[in-house]
Amino acid sequence: MPLYIKRFLPHFLVLLGFVVLSLAYFSPVLKGDKIFQSDILHYKGMAQQQIEYAEREGEQTYWTNSAFGGMPTYQLGAKYPHNYIKKLDLAIRFLPRPADYLFLYFIGFYILLLSLKVDFKLAALGALAFGFSTYMIIILGVGHNSKAHAIAYMPLVLSGIIFTFRKNYIWGFLLTIVALGLEIVANHYQMTYYLLLLVLVLGLAYLVDAYQKKQLTHFFKSVGLLSVAAIIAVGLNATNIMATQEYVKESTRGKSDLTIMANGQPKVVKEGLDPSYITEYSYGLAESFNLFIPKFMGGGSSEDIGKDSNMYQAYIELGASPMEAIDATRSAPMYWGDQTIVEAPAYVGAVIIFLFVLGLFLVKGRLKWWLVGGTLLSLFLSYGKNLSFLTDVFIDFVPLYNKFRAVSSIQVILELCIPILGIFALVKLFNDVQKKENKLKALKYATLITGGLALFFLIAHSFLFDFIKPGEEQYPELLVNALAEDRKSLFRSDTIRTLILVLLSASVIFYFLKEKISEKLAIIIFAILIVFDLVSVNRVYVNTDNFVVARQVDKPYQSTSADKKILKDKTHFRVLDASREGQQKPARAAYFHNSLSGYHAAKLNRFEALLDFHIYKNNPEVLNMLNTKYVIIGDESGRVEASTRYTQPNGNAWFVSKFKVVENGDEEIRALDSLDTKSTAIIQKSIFKDFNLKEAYQIDSSASIKLVNYKPSHLKYESKSVSNGFAVFSELYYYKGWNAYIDGEFTPHLRVNYALRALPIPAGNHTIEFKFEPKVVETGSEIALGSSVLFGLLLLLGGFLQFRKKE
Repeated sequence: MPLYIKRFLPHFLVLLGFVVLSLAYFSPVLKGDKIFQSDILHYKGMAQQQIEYAEREGEQTYWTNSAFGGMPTYQLGAKYPHNYIKKLDLAIRFLPRPADYLFLYFIGFYILLLSLKVDFKLAALGALAFGFSTYMIIILGVGHNSKAHAIAYMPLVLSGIIFTFRKNYIWGFLLTIVALGLEIVANHYQMTYYLLLLVLVLGLAYLVDAYQKKQLTHFFKSVGLLSVAAIIAVGLNATNIMATQEYVKESTRGKSDLTIMANGQPKVVKEGLDPSYITEYSYGLAESFNLFIPKFMGGGSSEDIGKDSNMYQAYIELGASPMEAIDATRSAPMYWGDQTIVEAPAYVGAVIIFLFVLGLFLVKGRLKWWLVGGTLLSLFLSYGKNLSFLTDVFIDFVPLYNKFRAVSSIQVILELCIPILGIFALVKLFNDVQKKENKLKALKYATLITGGLALFFLIAHSFLFDFIKPGEEQYPELLVNALAEDRKSLFRSDTIRTLILVLLSASVIFYFLKEKISEKLAIIIFAILIVFDLVSVNRVYVNTDNFVVARQVDKPYQSTSADKKILKDKTHFRVLDASREGQQKPARAAYFHNSLSGYHAAKLNRFEALLDFHIYKNNPEVLNMLNTKYVIIGDESGRVEASTRYTQPNGNAWFVSKFKVVENGDEEIRALDSLDTKSTAIIQKSIFKDFNLKEAYQIDSSASIKLVNYKPSHLKYESKSVSNGFAVFSELYYYKGWNAYIDGEFTPHLRVNYALRALPIPAGNHTIEFKFEPKVVETGSEIALGSSVLFGLLLLLGGFLQFRKKE
């Protein structure tokens, strides 16, 4: 067998094994079924209009009118010219979803461990521990696909960095470009930001090591190469990055011009999200132990605990029927931690935690310290409001940290670091560098710490915790006590489970050190233990029950009689879904109509203010100015209907006769409370002066302005008036892309009524057009093309230099 085939064959077999495991875990994909993901359900509703437009017109639209009155599609799956890194990403993800993401978890972590010179067998073992980590599977179950996507490429980015620091400059440089380009294309900047924090910890460890070894020249050379690689990777994704950066300033992640809240209370005006929103999902201090014991905090917020539970008996004693009692136990609120809601515990694994602790005693040097540093930083920041001093420092002083919410999700870093150190514990165990006595001592300490901790909780849990979530005291005492007992039962069983796994893991190492079993057998046993440990927990939360026939995922919403009635109306208008189903599925209306509702983490800031100040309070004039023609409502029987009796829409555009001039945004948003939007427009004094407007305009009886042609990113109107007029349009103002034209000539437009477009129109007959022409897409695409060409040339040059080097 040729040498190169002999070298590659083990890796090929490992990759084949990853494919098989990925498909086996998500086996329903083999018969064409698809996983039902709640977040993707929302995405389907939000993106339907642009998908239909692309299929019908053969081109992309970068604006959708289907949700929140209108918004850019930059964060709704927009496709850009010359985005070749995305094509590479799609080629890599060749398996059916979500098996493709699980495969990415495996392959990325495998390459990372290979870059750290780990033997392929242990690298494969580490990949299993990372890929099957419970959080990684749970996010696939609920539909956090972009998050999973970004996490999967994290190890690959670290591989490129490590190759570079190991003086493999050419391939490290090129791998970093590709890996970071793929990381960014996943489009989950929060995860990429957390990766950056870990890279800084890694860089600090390498800097200290370089200083001690007097290799600072090499360190800064590596940093320089990696900086260039990062610039090129950003260039490959230039369009999406630039568009997102432009949009974020106008979104709820940017700075508002309001200094008051909807309830009239003062509002702190600053960049980023509100601290309470950022820390809503803060990890509890005691909750840390569910990394080690899966149901330490009860598991998820909705657990099936069955008929044999105390909760079932309590419901029966309270007068519930057996059917009612069993229904209640199928979604029992077992989680009793600090977070609002939890799908499942962030379980890393008893076996891998044991190996991690063993690694603390066996592994030395920079590897240990950047992994431990990354783990602790991740854990402490995940505490959020439960460790408010550190969190406040990061929110106030660390750039961009205040742009992201759900601080508990930073635990992805420790879920990456812990398996690496755990695998290196085995690396040190299997080599002959350290004496056997030191290894036995490390084994003793690791077993006492992990096994002792599990035993301590097993003995003392009744004295340490009451197993009651704050606020549950209001429920019947019988039910609260039953919940507590069921939680204790889960706690005990899972603690015993963890203790057994620790003792089994320790036994494997003990028998290896006593030369009773071989290294190969030890690895096989650990593979079985890790897969059993993690998969048995994962299958409780993500299993074949999560899959449905493909049609239910591809077309997740079925039209109601109300939808059918609305769809018969071919004019251009908006819909407010005020039904119960509309509250439960906020993006449902967007799937069929131009809706005022939707589901998105970064809607336009000005529309958010309209929602809070007026729409949620059913201000009819605000609904009218947004051209809301139908309101979907439901009666007590559950029947849904589309009604026109709640609004008198102003139409797509109308002439106003006068202005109400205000000083600032606070006055502007409040003035909408009592405004006759059909005759009057609110405008800030600075805008009024800049456009040199008159205080009043004549509106003759024959004046008209109407929409004659509609596309999401191109609206055409025809106006007729015997005198100069001022028109208000029922479209949201977003100046970074929308341009106005009168008879084909560019004409600056302005903002009125806090969020709408307006335009002075001269007397006579005119054609008015609004076109969404985001310059950022054109500029970004040119940069992406140039970066792709540059990378292609560098790849050829790198291959040539490497070939010459081998010669």
